[in-house]
Amino acid sequence: MADTAISVEHLAKRYMITAQHGERGRYVALRDVMASGARRLANRVIHPRRASAQGGSRGMQEFWALDDVSFNIVQGERLGIIGNNGAGKSTLLKVLSRITEPTRGIIRLRGRIASLLEVGTGFHPELTGRENIFLNGAILGMGKQEIRRKFDEIVSFAEVEQFLDTPVKRYSSGMYVRLAFAVAAHLEPEILIVDEVLAVGDAQFQKKCLGKMEEVGRGGRTVLFVSHNMNAIEQLCDTCMLLRKGRLVRHSHDVRGIVKEYLFGEEDGQKPTLWENSGDKFENPYFKPDRLFLCNEEGEQLPNPIRNDEDIFLQVDGTVTKPHSSLALQYTVFCDDGTLLYHSSTIDSAENALANVKQGRVSVRSRIPRRFLNEGDYRIDLTVFLHKVQFITQYGVNAPSVFLSIQGGLTDSSLWSSKRAGLVAPMIPWETIEHEPAVLRSSASATL
Repeated sequence: MADTAISVEHLAKRYMITAQHGERGRYVALRDVMASGARRLANRVIHPRRASAQGGSRGMQEFWALDDVSFNIVQGERLGIIGNNGAGKSTLLKVLSRITEPTRGIIRLRGRIASLLEVGTGFHPELTGRENIFLNGAILGMGKQEIRRKFDEIVSFAEVEQFLDTPVKRYSSGMYVRLAFAVAAHLEPEILIVDEVLAVGDAQFQKKCLGKMEEVGRGGRTVLFVSHNMNAIEQLCDTCMLLRKGRLVRHSHDVRGIVKEYLFGEEDGQKPTLWENSGDKFENPYFKPDRLFLCNEEGEQLPNPIRNDEDIFLQVDGTVTKPHSSLALQYTVFCDDGTLLYHSSTIDSAENALANVKQGRVSVRSRIPRRFLNEGDYRIDLTVFLHKVQFITQYGVNAPSVFLSIQGGLTDSSLWSSKRAGLVAPMIPWETIEHEPAVLRSSASATL
């Protein structure tokens, strides 16, 4: 039986958070804060016992970031941990890395742990890159000779030779991550823990990191990897764990199945083609999405499944609270395995469709190409952003979603009746050009 690298039993982590009283989402002015403080002070003077009894617990409530989580990870396992924001992924990694203490539960770890949970984990900003390599190695319990043996390999992987003797506080976030990951991956920990921080690096470096983590796993060391990139999860991991609201939903070798459950939900039947804002989501000064839905040209909501040859529109209803020339919308289509199929944005044309929209209610619509998508299930995320300024919602992270199921309408031909292979199934016309038959000369006439 394979050795167990990590064993977790009934793990829980509780935080105490401040509860908001009164009208939810209400704007609080300075005068309100001052008046509230004056009332509390007066209560302490007039009713000291009552104020003492209430003061310690007023406005506080429990939040369980992790709740009764149990699992075992064998040595050499490459585990992907997925779930929505707030599911407990980062909290789990911090508890396993001993950055924070659990509220209850038992954790058994076998071997040294290297963690990369955020930019600059384990680095001192005033020290140079060279000094931080030795500092981080010492934190991992490695001797100076052991670190020196790996030093050149770390520097080469991180591609920071030119800035090696520069304090890391002057590094860009990408340089910071490259060096931090290189140290964590090359100093031979038995357990490597990596959070979504790799998203800071460029595409080439991310590919390089995934290859290194795969190499680490093949070498018999254990990898725990949190990511919103489902392709990376499927490529790297041989097991997967799905967390939802602090609880462990599934943990198995069926990585593809768990990814699909995360993206599309576990329930059978029709997937929703309508998302409606509950009223308190995505509050921001510029644009609040109220409704996202699939519809026909008349604006009538379409139920799933939808044929390949039907006209499909994606409509966004929302409220512009503060016009901005950079305000833009984008939808992103994902296949059921998490593959990002394509983007479409209001800034794809030279004139941003929202650039001159005035304050108030607005509807924005885009056509999904007919006779383009193959049969299957798709998730469509809505991104709201200020171009080159900030994200209000971000695809794959916190974006509202609707689901599209394509069935039928792939072709008008009676000669092809089954689903096509591939991600898309466009009807691309063919043209036939007939030529005059060539005149063949006999061998005798061809003789010179």
